[in-house]
Amino acid sequence: MKIEADMKRTLLGLAIACAPLLAHAGCEDNFAKWVQQLQPGRALDADRPAICKIWPANEALTIAALPLSRPGNTDIEGTDDLEVLVADTATGTIVAQGFEKSALQFDAVAIRDLAIDTARYQLTPQQRAFGIRVDYDNMSRASPYEAKVLSLYVMEGATLRTVLGSLKVQESGGEWDENCAGTRHETARTIAMGAADKSGYAALKVTSRTETTVSKLSAGNCVDRTRTAGPSTVSLQYESGRYEVPKDMRYSD
Repeated sequence: MKIEADMKRTLLGLAIACAPLLAHAGCEDNFAKWVQQLQPGRALDADRPAICKIWPANEALTIAALPLSRPGNTDIEGTDDLEVLVADTATGTIVAQGFEKSALQFDAVAIRDLAIDTARYQLTPQQRAFGIRVDYDNMSRASPYEAKVLSLYVMEGATLRTVLGSLKVQESGGEWDENCAGTRHETARTIAMGAADKSGYAALKVTSRTETTVSKLSAGNCVDRTRTAGPSTVSLQYESGRYEVPKDMRYSD
């Protein structure tokens, strides 16, 4: 009897532990329902798939981002609206959402991926943000360009509000002759939480490091010379409801 009781407890524990994973495996099943509830008659962009993820900070909630095609889009050029939402993990019921018109633009620089960022962005003791990352890539050999762009959102009742928009957390580009000669730069940025100011919101400490590589033919060999700039840190303060991103750190199509 004791063995049977122990087995039941073990099976119950496994079921509880696996419940969030099972819910996550099915969150994609809610995409069509969410679109019709929030944007009746609209369609998801099949080339830029919708994404969802259970929020590790609160596994009762699931985060989703839904790119919506706009009229006139082609396979290589266009603009998508974006619905960002938080839903009840167990039922799929939307508890908060935010709509961004023309949030995703693509032409010579294509959108390659979307991802949900659930790092510990604790802005206040009560307010934790999550992020949506967008990867851009122009797929050029002679003049390559790539960028990873982060926006942060917070829940305020049934509304999701953007508090940080289009920060380039990674960017690389350059030009070369497709043989050897050329220049390439790559900048990576990290975010750390700073002290709170009078607004009650923590500062975002953005640290940047840039590597520049120059390649040249020398005695028949391709020789790379790399120099590193940084690290340098900028503190973004919360003002007028958001963190203002400096122009050189902000992505614009």
